[in-house]
Parts: sequence; C-alpha cells; structure tokens
Amino acid sequence: MFSLCQDDSTPASLRSASTMAPLGVQLQIQDHHVIMDNGILQVTISKPEGLVTGIRYNGIDNLLEQQNAEDNRGYWDLVWSDPTSTGTTGIFDVIKGTSFEVEVQSEDQVEVSFKRVWNSSLKGKLVPLNIDKRFIMLRGSSGFYSYAIYEHLEDWPGFNLGETRIAFKLNGDWFHYMAVTDNRQREMPSPDDRMPPRGQALAYPEAVLLTNPVEDKFKGEVDDKYQYSCDNKDILVHGWISTDQCTGFWQITPSYEYRSGGPVKQNLTSHVGPTSLTVFVSAHYSGEDLVPKFGDGELWKKVFGPVFIYCNSVARDADWHALWDDAKQQMMVEIQSWPYNFPASEDFPTSDQRGNISGRLLVKDSYLSSDYIPASGAYVGLAPPGEAGSWQRECKGYQFWAKADESGNFSINAIQEGNYNLYAWVPGFTGDYRYDVEVTVTSGCKVEMGELVYEPPRDGPTLWEIGIPDRSAAEFYVPDPNPNYINKLYLNHPDRFRQYGLWERYADLYPDADLVYTVGVSDYGKDWFFAQVPRKKDNKYQGTTWQIKFKLDNVAQNGTYKLRVALASATLAELQVRVNDGNANPPLFTSGLIGRDNSIARHGIHGLYWLYSIDIQGGMLVQGDNTVFLTQPRSASPFQGILYDYIRLEGPPTTTRS
Repeated sequence: MFSLCQDDSTPASLRSASTMAPLGVQLQIQDHHVIMDNGILQVTISKPEGLVTGIRYNGIDNLLEQQNAEDNRGYWDLVWSDPTSTGTTGIFDVIKGTSFEVEVQSEDQVEVSFKRVWNSSLKGKLVPLNIDKRFIMLRGSSGFYSYAIYEHLEDWPGFNLGETRIAFKLNGDWFHYMAVTDNRQREMPSPDDRMPPRGQALAYPEAVLLTNPVEDKFKGEVDDKYQYSCDNKDILVHGWISTDQCTGFWQITPSYEYRSGGPVKQNLTSHVGPTSLTVFVSAHYSGEDLVPKFGDGELWKKVFGPVFIYCNSVARDADWHALWDDAKQQMMVEIQSWPYNFPASEDFPTSDQRGNISGRLLVKDSYLSSDYIPASGAYVGLAPPGEAGSWQRECKGYQFWAKADESGNFSINAIQEGNYNLYAWVPGFTGDYRYDVEVTVTSGCKVEMGELVYEPPRDGPTLWEIGIPDRSAAEFYVPDPNPNYINKLYLNHPDRFRQYGLWERYADLYPDADLVYTVGVSDYGKDWFFAQVPRKKDNKYQGTTWQIKFKLDNVAQNGTYKLRVALASATLAELQVRVNDGNANPPLFTSGLIGRDNSIARHGIHGLYWLYSIDIQGGMLVQGDNTVFLTQPRSASPFQGILYDYIRLEGPPTTTRS
C-alpha cells in the first residue's frame, strides 16, 4: 500500500553523513558471519560462503527477506552446463565460498574476500572456475560495493556459462514500490499474488494474470518480470522504496564494460519478489549466441563489477518520491568516480592504468549528400577483435562504448589494456562499421583516431523505404492490448510494446488476410504491424505473408535492384522474399531458420540485428504495379516471428548522385 511517511524518527537524509564526521568502518569476524559497519549501515555476510544475510539500515533490522534461507537473500549465482550441451539452460548454482580473507581493513575501508577454488575432484559437480567474491565498505558511504573475479585455468575442462548475476531478495513487509526509470515506476503486487489460486499462469510461467490478488487494485493485471527489462546502456540505477519506512534500496552500475553483448543488449532489472538484480551474462533477448562457450584449457579471467548497493532515506514527514531523485544523483557520483580507485584486486585496473580514444565518425552516402555526413548519435565502441557487428554477440571480454555528438565526435574513456577493434553503428543508416586495423590500448595512452568514414550498404538511389534504421521496431504500429491482459503502467506509455499478448492481436486485426502495405499510401506508424507473427486460426497457428505494393514508372530491365531488409529481432523464424509471384518456388531469397531472441514473448522491441541485401534483377519487375512478398512460414509457436527494423528498395546504380 502507498503510505505517506508520518513519523519523524528517521534521519532527514542519508547524505547527512557527509556533513558530519563519519565513523570509521568496523569489521567483526564471528564464527559463521562477518559484519561490516560504518555507522550508517551494517552488512552481515555468511562465512566462508560470502552470502549477504542481513542489511541493517535506518532503524530496519534487515532490508532483506528474513523469512528466506540465508542463501536466498543476497547472493551471486550462475548457470553452467557441459560444453557439449546446446541451448541456454543448465545447472543453477548459488556461489558459496569455501575460504574467507580480509583484503583491506582500516577505518576508511574494509574489503573482504570469499573464494571458491576448483580442482579436478569437482569435475561435473561445480563449474570449472575459480571465483573470488569481494565486498567493500567505505567510511561515510551509505552502501557497499560488490565485485567478483572469475578465472578458468589451463588444463581445466570446458563449459558453457548461461548466466551470472548478483541478486537481492528484499523484505516483502516493507518494499512495495519499484523504480526502474523515470517513467517506469509503480507499486507492485506481492509474490503470493502470482501463485494459484490468486494468479493464473499464461502462455509461459513468467507471465501471470492476477485473478484474486490480496489487494483488489491489482486484479486483472498481468505481471511479468520481462516487462521491466532495459538495454545495458540504460541500466544505471534501479531498485525499491519502502513508502512506510521512507527508505530506498538501489543497485547502481556506473559502467556496463563488464556486461555481455554491448550497449543495446537487454537484461532484467527489478521485479516482483521484491527482487533486485544486476545481470552480467545472460541469453535473454539473444539466445544461445550470447552464451559464452569455453574450450578445454582455454585461459580466461574477467572481473564483474563493482556494483554499488546504495541505501537512502528521507524524514518520515517528507515526500518519499525524493528517494528516486537522490538515487539518480548518487548514480552520477558513481559514474564520475568510475573506474574506482579503491578495489584491492590487481585484476581491476584503476584510471591511470587505462587508456582513452577519441575521434570523429563521418558517413559517406553519395546518394544522400555530396558531402560527408556527421554520424550524429552514433554508438562507437571498442570490443574484442571480430567481424563488423560481432560486438553484439561478444560475451567473453570487455566492451567500452560512447555516443557521438551531433558532429560525430566521440571520446571513449577508461579503456582496459588490450587489443580491440573499433566498431560503430549509426542511427539513420543500415549496417555496421568496423575500423579494419586493430587498436592497441596501453596504460595511460591517449589515442586520436582522426576522422573515420563509414560507407553504409548502398548500391543505388532509394525508390522507397519503410521504417527508420535504428535497430528497433518501435516506430511501427503497436496495438492496444487485450483489455483482459494489461499492465496499467504501460497504458498511454511510450513503451506500449511491453504489454502482454500483443502477438495475439495480429489475428484480431487480420483474421483472414495478411497485412498489405502500399508505398505512398500507407503509413508505417499505423499500417505496419510491429511483429510478423503466425496467425491463430481455429486454434492452430499459420505462417503469414505480408505484401508491399509499389509502382515503378520505369524499369531498367538489364539493371540490378537491391532490397535491403534489416531485422530488429528474429525468433526461430525464416524470412522468404518473392517478387511479383507469391507462389514462386523456390523463393528469390530465404534466410533459413534464424534467431532465438524470444523478444516477442518477452516484450522487447528489439533483439539481435540482422541485415540482408537481396538482388532483384530488372526482368523480375514491371512498369506500373509491383509486389514484394515477405513470408514467415514457421508456425509451431505463437512467438516465432520477425521484428523488422527497416526495409528499402534501391534502384540500379546511377552516375548522377547528390
């Protein structure tokens, strides 16, 4: 329940600690627990397992759920499998240390370590990794930090790492209000509301219709943790507020260098529990492509984090909404402090051990402009060497990204030493840029790349286009949800695509015939459904064929036209393209079976990016009316489908350009 804070027994602000002499950090080592205490909060961690069992703050004995077992409150976990396995599932493992060490102990800082060391006797029982979990508390800080070092040594067996993360299960008596972004905040139902008979599972277990919740105001809503996912670049701070206690609990990640998949990889954040996550590796919105696979004897080491677990409070006669604003301010403090200079591990390089790169990216498309075009808003990044665009499937190393300004200028800072390729993609243009020469970053270097030029795929002038090339289907028509399956947060919301069951709305809108789009008449914001999914008819699913109708005043019979089809996501789908003959066999083009993003089911408007360039010989086209047929024939599941990003037909190359 919402409750304005009435009592005035709590300190006015967590940041008041900085205006008085803060107490030194104290470390108590007990038989089975260690306690870090700086006078602002007290954190209890099991020894030697390294599980966070208690967080005492603002007069609340434990912000975590005390009814849970000690290994289900605050913990690091992973999912791993044998290297011969396929898919994204595996063995779930809450990581429990077997040894404890004090790395730093002073009044200014305490850092403790909980290690689990692998040996051959554990083969098949535990993931073959040495794991060192660290926890840090600083003087005067209203929170604590956690990071972990994973290492795979020579001669060790291979494995797959399906997921790893840090999770906190908060006290359900206190925390009911969740905040993920400025416009994605709400009071949340309880875990009991999701269980029968109060909740009814829908098309998959994560989505539950609340049929008889404890509080009637949630009745008829759908709850699904995937409705609160975010892109890596946008997961900076999220968490929960206790409106009764005027207390906030937040996870702040000032960098996503250690997350897999780059800036637009989507991950879970917070959800009903109350649960708060920082996900480092996952296959969500990507599938098996984002599962790191390690071979026998493959050397690998990576530091995940640090993540800052931040607690704040306001006076009980104050507006508790200020806790979100304060958390965002603290997020900016953490970003400005990155990379931190206090972690004790030599595996986490400080700022003076890192390098910086800057430059300017321009776009050359002579069919649009005779001048170079500044790559405004481009995402420019360094990632391990690979092909153009390989960064979106990269999941073992680090990635460092920046967004270019309006002139295309970019500066990537705090890059760890190593060899990288420089990659980029530019909103408004298709394809991926890669600087062909590997870039070596050394400690303290400042590399000026100068002006770089990206030539996006282009053979001829644009005859017509549908959508915006931005790796998202958000500009297309997203229908209203079935009123029986809504999340009230997303009514009249920019992220309306996060509603449950939108895939079923296609059959409501097109019960018998498929979508037909007429160039020059149709509006892609109103007439192009955001996802090409199977149609449900007579309790069976059918593949669908969409048509793009267009006129040509003239046809170069001996010329080659080019159809560019950019996909924002694909899930066990196939794209078949035919021109002017919807029954042509074989089709002009087929992608074959592609994608395991599952973005349609998980309310994502994008997943992994695909770009196809298809030649259409002039003899296949006619003067006057023409039709491109786009068929997605796979229909074993309602979630098999395609999210289009952008489609363009180019004429044959010409000598006359802009």
